Amino acid sequence: MNKERVVLWKKFRKNRLAFFGLLFIALTVFLSLFAVVLSPDNAPQANTIHLALAAKKPGFKVDILKVPINPEPETNWYDFMLGFPAKDEQIPVLNWNISGDSLEYTAYYDEESLAEKQRIPLSRFGESGFEAEENLLSKRFWLGTDRFGRDMLSRMLIGARISISVGLIAVCISMFVGIFLGSLAAYYGGKIDAAIQWLMNVIWSLPTLLLVIAFALALGKGLWQIFFAIGMSMWVDVARLVRGQVLGLKEKEFVEAARVLGLSDMRILFRHILPNLVGPLTVVAAANFASAILLEAGLSFLGLGVQAPSPSWGQMIKEHYGYIVLDSAYLAIIPGVAIMLLVMSFNFVGNGLRDSLDVKLK
Repeated sequence: MNKERVVLWKKFRKNRLAFFGLLFIALTVFLSLFAVVLSPDNAPQANTIHLALAAKKPGFKVDILKVPINPEPETNWYDFMLGFPAKDEQIPVLNWNISGDSLEYTAYYDEESLAEKQRIPLSRFGESGFEAEENLLSKRFWLGTDRFGRDMLSRMLIGARISISVGLIAVCISMFVGIFLGSLAAYYGGKIDAAIQWLMNVIWSLPTLLLVIAFALALGKGLWQIFFAIGMSMWVDVARLVRGQVLGLKEKEFVEAARVLGLSDMRILFRHILPNLVGPLTVVAAANFASAILLEAGLSFLGLGVQAPSPSWGQMIKEHYGYIVLDSAYLAIIPGVAIMLLVMSFNFVGNGLRDSLDVKLK
C-alpha cells in the first residue's frame, strides 16, 4: 500500500498544474487558519471602519493615533480564531503636537479644508502619558481599503476562511448523504433503488443555483444554513457515482465470500465495498469543493449568503462591483481573482487525481 501511494504521489507531482493547485490550496488553508494572527486588522471580522479612508489605493499609508479605551480587555482562547476585542480607538491623523496638558491633532481627510484640529487630554493615555512609539502607528494598507475604510488584506484573509469552511462542510454533507443513499440503492435494489433513483432524478432536474436559493430561503440567512443548503444540493453526483460502482462490486468474489462467512450487509457494504471507491470519491469531492465555493460566492452576491459584516468574497464583490467603472475597480477584482484561483486550483487537483488514479492512462 505504501509503495502504491508513493507511485501515485510521483504521478501526481508530474502534473504541474495539479501540483500548483495543491500548493495554492495549502497556502489558502494556512492563511485561513491563522487569518486573525496574520491580519493587520485583528478585530472581529476585520471590521474596523475608517470612513475617512474609504476606497484608498493599494499601498496607501497613513498615521494612526491609538487612544486607549480598554487597556486590559478580557480575552479567551477562541479570540485567536474570531478576533480580539479592541483595546484602542484608532484615529487616522495628518499631524499632531502636544499643547500643554492635551494632545492636539488634525484628523485625516482627503481635502485639507475639511481637516479639523481636535484635542485629547493626555490623561487619556494612562499613567505613562502619550508616547509616540506606543500610541502612534504608521499603517500601510497593502491591498487598499474598501468603501467603508476597512483593510482589504484583512478582509480577504478572513474571507478565505469562509470559503474553505463552506466548501469543506458542504462536501462532507454531500458525501455523507450521497454515499449512504447511493450504496443503499445499489446494494439492495428493488423498491429501495427505485425510490432513491426517483429522488435523484427530481433533484437532478432542478438547476443547482435555484435549488440552493430555495434551501436558503426556506432555512433563512446565515452561515450554517448555507452549509446545509449547498451540501444538500450536491449529493446527487456522489450518489450516482457510488450506485454505479457498487452495482459492479457487489457481484465480485470477495463480496460473495463475505456473505458466505455470515457478515452483515452493513459490514460488507461499509467495510469491504466502499473502501474501493476512495479514488473516484476523492476526485468528485475536489470538484464539489470548487462548486461549493462558487455557489457560496453566488449566494453572497445575491444577498442570500453570508451576512455583513462577515467578509465573504462574494459579498465583497457585491459591495464593490459598481466601482468597476470607476478608478477603484480593484475592490471587486481582488476577491474575484481570489475566487477564480481557488476554484481553478481545486479543478486542477481533481484532474490530477483522476489522471493519477486512472490505471488505463499511459
